[in-house]
Amino acid sequence: MQRIGLITGASRGLGLALAQQLALDGWHVIITGRGATALEQARAALATRTKVQAIAGDIADPAHRQALAVAAQAWGGINLLVNNASILGPSPQPNLLAYPLEVLAQVYAINVFAPLAAIQALATSFKPSIRIINISSDAAVQAYEGWGGYGSSKAALDQLTAILAAEQPTWRVYALDPGDMNTQMHQEAFPGEDISDRPPPEASVPAILRLINDDLPSGRYRK
Repeated sequence: MQRIGLITGASRGLGLALAQQLALDGWHVIITGRGATALEQARAALATRTKVQAIAGDIADPAHRQALAVAAQAWGGINLLVNNASILGPSPQPNLLAYPLEVLAQVYAINVFAPLAAIQALATSFKPSIRIINISSDAAVQAYEGWGGYGSSKAALDQLTAILAAEQPTWRVYALDPGDMNTQMHQEAFPGEDISDRPPPEASVPAILRLINDDLPSGRYRK
């Protein structure tokens, strides 16, 4: 039976690296991201290996989520949803006393509310073998100075993941901390610093594949 995966934030970084590996493993994929040009480049590369559909848009937009739901239904349902899309917030990141609340609301809208909204929109297309993987961070559990916005949003995502797993025991629902990576977002978190010593996002893909391929209990995992 053909396996279908939907990955948000798949135009670059970890999302794209995962989509590339899934294509090699015989999956068909639906990819989404905010940058239409980068997403089309990703689609064209993936199309040489597998069946792929790219839908550009903001995962925080209800109309975009509905478009994803329509696509998932048209493909006959999905086996995998990876909520990878997220934003860092201001760079450099401010301390909480100086954090603009309207910006914090945007961080939560994309990092917390949008993944849950995507799950709600796509739930009717989930196959019995569904794997939901919400990409988290060590900042969700470690109190790093200056990471109050992003870190607390990922902590909220972790708790949503845990509660969803308790409410849906037949699903496999995971929060995954992929570790440090040499990505654009990680560079934004450390402006002006050399992050070339961080591993590429491809190094974190095996941890995701383990959650996809093994029947591990729902929960929070680290790379």
